[in-house]
Amino acid sequence: MPDGVLFRAAAVALSMLGVLVTTGSDALAQPPSKPIRIVAFGDSLVAGYGLRPGEAFPAQLQAALRARGYDVTVANAGVSGDTSARAVARMERAVPKGTDLTIVEFGANDIFRGVAPGTTERNLDTVLSHVGGRSKAVVLAGMVVPPGLGNEASRSFAPIFARLAERHSAALYPFFLKGVAGERSLNLGDGIHPNAAGVKRIVDGILPTVVRELSKLETRRAAAD
Repeated sequence: MPDGVLFRAAAVALSMLGVLVTTGSDALAQPPSKPIRIVAFGDSLVAGYGLRPGEAFPAQLQAALRARGYDVTVANAGVSGDTSARAVARMERAVPKGTDLTIVEFGANDIFRGVAPGTTERNLDTVLSHVGGRSKAVVLAGMVVPPGLGNEASRSFAPIFARLAERHSAALYPFFLKGVAGERSLNLGDGIHPNAAGVKRIVDGILPTVVRELSKLETRRAAAD
């Protein structure tokens, strides 16, 4: 092969190598996108009392969001039996810094234990103040007093969550057990805790609220870029 042809072939090869090296460097320079980090912070209704791990609220919510194309992880920070006071005691470790979205779900155990509504509100106020400093967005899940506990308790407890959501600029999902409470087929034998089908109903209900908050996060992230 003539020297001129060899020279031109070598030059082309070097040029192609330069393109490949540049392309590879650019790809390496772009960090992979991080999954959206969601924390479900609550009591047994979040923890998945009586359920297998994959049936609990965080796992089912994660699956539902991934099915819609969201790259998310949903951490289970639920502890059975927790009251709003216990939420205050463990909020530091439950919601790590850098969390994208936190779902706060407490109140049922306060109701059943006769905690004064004002005490519940003060505790959740503390929780939301803390969580709001660690999480880019917050969804507050409300709770409703069962009919058998009396109208006075219901009237005192009902406004708590709306006030808290407004005070802390949190998205409000008014009743975590909407469509599930009182439905025998959607609860375990105790009639209180949802079964796997009940959790699916909860996820279906709260999902539009969660997706709306994730969309807001995406908009803010795009604007920052």
